[in-house]
Amino acid sequence: MLQTLSDWFWWDHLWLPRNVTWADLQDTEGYEYATVSHLYVTIIYALLLIVVRYFFERLVATPLAKVMGLKHQAQLKATHNPVLENFFVSASKHPNKSQLEGLSKKCSCSVRQAERWFRRRRNQDRPSLMKKFREACWRCTFYLLAFTGGIAVLIDKPWFYDTWEVWVGYPKQVSTSDRRCVD
Repeated sequence: MLQTLSDWFWWDHLWLPRNVTWADLQDTEGYEYATVSHLYVTIIYALLLIVVRYFFERLVATPLAKVMGLKHQAQLKATHNPVLENFFVSASKHPNKSQLEGLSKKCSCSVRQAERWFRRRRNQDRPSLMKKFREACWRCTFYLLAFTGGIAVLIDKPWFYDTWEVWVGYPKQVSTSDRRCVD
């Protein structure tokens, strides 16, 4: 069963153009083609990026935000109220006047207190200014470095200047070691 599923998934007609089979793309002397095993390294890169982002936000972005005058402001937490919380989660985050009156009677509080509770609860879900800054700082840094790295790797390739070069030799294009991060 598993072999049948694998055969169907890697069926030549599904992935490759006509008159080309997987046997045509086997490595030969001087030619190395891309394989599925080359994708395994992306899992390691993804985990590494998560760790790098964590430390970047803590060690670079947070001090930078403090230098720029941003402060981490504590948000007021909504008091624990199961009736209002249940309504907030299941029905609406913005109750109308009649709903507020009904909820205030259930909770034995004033309408103003129920309004305040909903406002604080909505604000509790919003990210702080510091968190927004850290995320924006990470995005800016990541995309700047990814763009610069891409330019550095591709600047000396012929298809960087002439996009028709991408199709030369299609689909039997070899993978050179300078295009891969891991050999």
